[in-house]
Amino acid sequence: MVKPISNIVFSMNRPLQLEAYLESLYRHMPQEKIQTYIIYKVNLFNEQYCELFRRFSDCIVIKEQNFHDDFVNLIKHIDSKYILFGTDDVVYYDSVDFAVIEEAFSRASRDIFGFSLRLSPQSLKEKYEKITEMEIGGEKIYRLNWKKGQNRNARYPFELNSTIYRTALVAEIIGHVAKEYPVLSKMFARESIFVKLLSPIISMKHFLISLNTFHDPNNLEGFAYRWCREHKSRMPGYLYFQKLCASAIQINRVNTTVDNPIDGSSEHTVEALNEKYKQGYRFDMCAIEKNKPVETHGGQEHFKLIKQ
Repeated sequence: MVKPISNIVFSMNRPLQLEAYLESLYRHMPQEKIQTYIIYKVNLFNEQYCELFRRFSDCIVIKEQNFHDDFVNLIKHIDSKYILFGTDDVVYYDSVDFAVIEEAFSRASRDIFGFSLRLSPQSLKEKYEKITEMEIGGEKIYRLNWKKGQNRNARYPFELNSTIYRTALVAEIIGHVAKEYPVLSKMFARESIFVKLLSPIISMKHFLISLNTFHDPNNLEGFAYRWCREHKSRMPGYLYFQKLCASAIQINRVNTTVDNPIDGSSEHTVEALNEKYKQGYRFDMCAIEKNKPVETHGGQEHFKLIKQ
């Protein structure tokens, strides 16, 4: 039986943080409704990743070979009604009733772009956004027109952090930004002779850059966002939401040569956190539930570890 939500999460060098994402997601969202796919890049800490994947055996794990191809192929084979994206630095601490979310999609079938779990009236009230209040399933729900949004969060429709979209809409957007052509797909398949001959001259990453398309999660989001903004007349106009349920806790970068500009420190490098992970330390869910972030991004004040 196909679950209604396909959750696609991206990870690199962060087994401790990926575990926090998965634990918090299933703590607050209905696990029986969600099939999780993990696209992870094999770089550091493969042993800890494998241990984590054994614990979360219901997840479908994709070891990244070529991010562009891996992601496009996954989108093509997903049969669920909705897609939810996630990254390994996100933590959930609240939830919205899934029945309410489904009713919002049903009632607003023509104008709903997505149902955001990262927006709230409180986080937007000082940003001069025009928010419409309504009742769905006996609960207060809000919406805003992202095409007329004033601040970054309000006018940012497509992102890889905690928004539920219709699969058909995601497939349409990705179909445009992937820039796939049948002839090129055959020529540049990983096993093709052409790629083997070309590889000493140019990397697949640089070839994709030359085609002006994505090659990792960051520029996937960027290309999709820009396409939506440039073609907004073709896109549904409204983001629906109820409350802030998840935030990105930014304490490190997966690129270990560059500190995070918010809270980078030696105790929060991916190497230091992996040592903590091996020692049995885990993200403290209770701490963030007692002190919920009020913004879509937070720092080390929300990152607490506890030894199990």
